[in-house]
Amino acid sequence: MSHRTRVKICGVTRREDALHAARCGADAVGVVFVPASPRAIGVDEAVALRGALPPFVQLVALFMDSDRDAVSAVCERVAPDLLQFHGSEDAAFCTAFGLRYIKAVAAADGTDLEAASRAHPSAAGLLIDGHGTGEMGGSGQRVTPGALSGASTLPLVLAGGLAPGNVADAVRQFRPWAVDVSSGVESAPGEKDPRKVAAFIEEVGKGDDQ
Repeated sequence: MSHRTRVKICGVTRREDALHAARCGADAVGVVFVPASPRAIGVDEAVALRGALPPFVQLVALFMDSDRDAVSAVCERVAPDLLQFHGSEDAAFCTAFGLRYIKAVAAADGTDLEAASRAHPSAAGLLIDGHGTGEMGGSGQRVTPGALSGASTLPLVLAGGLAPGNVADAVRQFRPWAVDVSSGVESAPGEKDPRKVAAFIEEVGKGDDQ
């Protein structure tokens, strides 16, 4: 039996986009709590979006160097299934909220997967994004195989520059546990294109089959 690559649609700001992603087969929907991001969402909006999700579709809350109180407030009000940290957060910070988490690693400057795994041994996985250290996700920069070294002990989530036209090749090349897409399925920042979302998830399946 072949592995099925999981799919997360990130940077969702609208209820209808979350529901469409779920109907197309997405395993998770990501909401961004980074004020500087064009895909940032408010807590009240996230609560409404969370309540609309069908069973077995996870909600992931994304942060980047947020303070502890801000993360705690989202955890209390929104009740996400997973946290995703994109900044310089250490393992002690990431584990302080009693929820499983994913740690993002910037790949543009080179990534030692073994070292990242050691730094976050209790993470649910590592998200490998194509941007540089200190930069925000959703930039559309792709990960190259040469940027990765060492072996991860954690499941890998591939992000950065993925789109319907290249995700099948990326799945075949990297064989990640999951893929994460934001700008590659948008008509505008925070607005998902229904056709692109459906095509992206279909192409992930093709990558698995091949």
